[in-house]
Amino acid sequence: MEKNKRRQFLKNTSLSLLSASILPTIIKAENNPSNFTKKHSSYSCNPSTQDIYGQGPFYTANAPTIQNNQLANVNEPGIKIIISGQVFNLECSEVIPNTEIDIWHANDAGLYDNTGYNLRGKTTSNSQGFYIFETIKPGLYLNGSTYRPSHIHFKITPPGFNTLITQLYFQGDPYIPTDAAASVNSGSFDATHRIIPLVTNANGDLEGSWDIIINGNGIPVDTNNIYLEKGIIYSANPNPFIDNIEINYGVFTKSKVIISVYNIQGEIVATLSEKVLDPGKYSISWNPHDNLPKGHYFISILINQLQVHYIKVIRQ
Repeated sequence: MEKNKRRQFLKNTSLSLLSASILPTIIKAENNPSNFTKKHSSYSCNPSTQDIYGQGPFYTANAPTIQNNQLANVNEPGIKIIISGQVFNLECSEVIPNTEIDIWHANDAGLYDNTGYNLRGKTTSNSQGFYIFETIKPGLYLNGSTYRPSHIHFKITPPGFNTLITQLYFQGDPYIPTDAAASVNSGSFDATHRIIPLVTNANGDLEGSWDIIINGNGIPVDTNNIYLEKGIIYSANPNPFIDNIEINYGVFTKSKVIISVYNIQGEIVATLSEKVLDPGKYSISWNPHDNLPKGHYFISILINQLQVHYIKVIRQ
């Protein structure tokens, strides 16, 4: 029974992930469904590019697998950041599961661990191409006479395809314009779409979203904004939460509506409501059991058995 529910979630998710992954903190959409159209109205499918510095001198092979989405140890000094996104093929028509993502970066003081594996690790995109990890914002270090901007290194390998080696940067960094790599804005090493905004979530941590667009084969996705005519989750507060979170959602046509919670592996952990509802706005509370692990969860809304929308929440 639970395996069937998981398979249904993974199947339905391909219809809604595009609308969810573009916003780092989706709960900030409040009561305006048009906030969720960015992926389709203005998003262009720009292949992820190499970084001009390539792998650089600080790579260490055979990094361990990231545990519980934590690249940085909980006691690691620095500003916490959460990076998430999806892996797409070059046409953005498919998401690519099982993509290996090898990640490494400097610590808060701008130093790399070259003898061990601190701030180094590998993760894999899940069944719908989604990845997420928590770490700290990399510090600055001198590169000649000037500082390199804060950056995270990636080696990305879709199943059966070539590896992409690149770096991710952050908007507003004062050293981007003078950096030989981050300042490139055309050609094979164009960094334009690898400079992402970071926003502060309700917990005071920074969040960023970066979709990886790379040569590979995956699972077809439906790019229609189906939630605009069926239903939507407006907000979930507080987020992050500890013991209780209130979910506000809307139903646009009379339908059978299911509100469920899934973990990052796509396994159902709670069904909060399952009933036929008339058009209108509704709310429901989730009080998870005490032994539910801390971490990232997805609250989804299914309309007549079709998942049309979900948002990401964090239990502390």
